[in-house]
Amino acid sequence: MTVSTERFQKATIIFRKDHTEDLWSIRVRPEVPLVFKPGQYATLGIEEEGKVVERSYSICSSPHEAEVEFFFELVMRGRVTPPLYHRQVGDNLLMRRNAKGTFTLDGRVGHKQHLLVCTVTGVAPYVSMARTLAREARLGHYSGAKLVVLQAASRSWEFAYRDELESLAHEFSWVKYVPIVSRPWEDPEWKGEVGRVEDILRKYIDDLGFVPPHTTVYLCGHPQMIENGKGILRRRGFSKESIRGEVYWAPQKEIS
Repeated sequence: MTVSTERFQKATIIFRKDHTEDLWSIRVRPEVPLVFKPGQYATLGIEEEGKVVERSYSICSSPHEAEVEFFFELVMRGRVTPPLYHRQVGDNLLMRRNAKGTFTLDGRVGHKQHLLVCTVTGVAPYVSMARTLAREARLGHYSGAKLVVLQAASRSWEFAYRDELESLAHEFSWVKYVPIVSRPWEDPEWKGEVGRVEDILRKYIDDLGFVPPHTTVYLCGHPQMIENGKGILRRRGFSKESIRGEVYWAPQKEIS
């Protein structure tokens, strides 16, 4: 099989970091720079038995970075992440030439408050958003946006980007990062928030005073969390236009 050079390009892995046994990040250098907006995704492919097996992954890096960064969770039943898991620095993979997705920051006038809710690898698009806004702020172009990231994981060692987000929160008053552990009995040293992220969502909407007319809420990761979160937000008066979702795996349901 000849891979279509119109759709695909090669990307070389130039960095890899293993966070846990089944969570890892890579940075790749594509043949041609990938143009994208923070929050969008890229489609990666692996050649398998004469065919290209593909899957889309949210981008962690800022559009201003030279390489493209991804954050993965190993899914043993998957067709793409298992072979990706064995790829090391210097190896190649395929990448579609165009990024896609509408899971980007709300640019409507008056919507400066952004509540970013996620589970584990769902933090990826939020890292891209935070890095991009931080760069703009350092250049003196602060947009007035406020980012609050609520990230849930079973245990605290699954917060791969915790140090970076906490550092940004320390540097900028308009960034807040809240990690949440859902299985504290497996992580007895954890002293932070505990529970399901959708339950903590209620608390922070109230504590932050994030009212619907000025707030957009983003839900990324586990499909059940997204469905539960949407229900909570609708009951709180958030409109369809002020709720954005990105489902990461089956059951694939359309996010309205």
